[in-house]
Amino acid sequence: MSHEDTTATREAAVAAVRRLDALGMNRGSTGNLSLRAGDGMLITPTGMGADDLRPQDLVWRGWDGTLRGDWQPSSEWHFHQAIYRVRPDLHAVLHTHSTHAAALACLRRELPAFHYMVALAGGDSVPCVPYHLFGTEALSLAVAGAFKDRDACLMANHGLVAGGPTLLKAMKVLQEIESLCEVYLKALAVGEPAVLSKDDMEAVIAKFAGYGKTARAG
Repeated sequence: MSHEDTTATREAAVAAVRRLDALGMNRGSTGNLSLRAGDGMLITPTGMGADDLRPQDLVWRGWDGTLRGDWQPSSEWHFHQAIYRVRPDLHAVLHTHSTHAAALACLRRELPAFHYMVALAGGDSVPCVPYHLFGTEALSLAVAGAFKDRDACLMANHGLVAGGPTLLKAMKVLQEIESLCEVYLKALAVGEPAVLSKDDMEAVIAKFAGYGKTARAG
């Protein structure tokens, strides 16, 4: 269900931005965050860092282009909107320039199934879409294409995008993929990691579907 544009929703978004900054996933005004809200989305303003961001600074952008707020929306609003269009089940989208994901993106390499937790992003890899200038329709089309069957992707020479049905789940995907990128890069320094088979990953994905959702009897 879509978020409403309320003070509580805005405060949760600001808290998430500050959390990402505290974790070192973002620095300064890099990265952005959005939440589906009614007939549009709430998104962080362009050029504003976590320390300065207040709940009232978030911009509401309608699907028809209507803007509400004192600031311009993030220049990356294009791919946030494109993701919501192809994935109606997603209600939060995060983008960071986190160190290890950005490093892998600069190598223009996807994150393969070298570890079973890659399945957290919805498949047997986290794809790396080709380089396009930030804030362009070309980049948004590439990202939306990757999100048709994934909850995360890398953008070549840029960074990481992750989404989720809730802000909490989007944060979980983002942090896990960044951690896996770190492990993958360290493994590459020694040799080429073994990659799990398609069957192996399908079994993991099937197991994830019911993981942690079974209530304890009695």
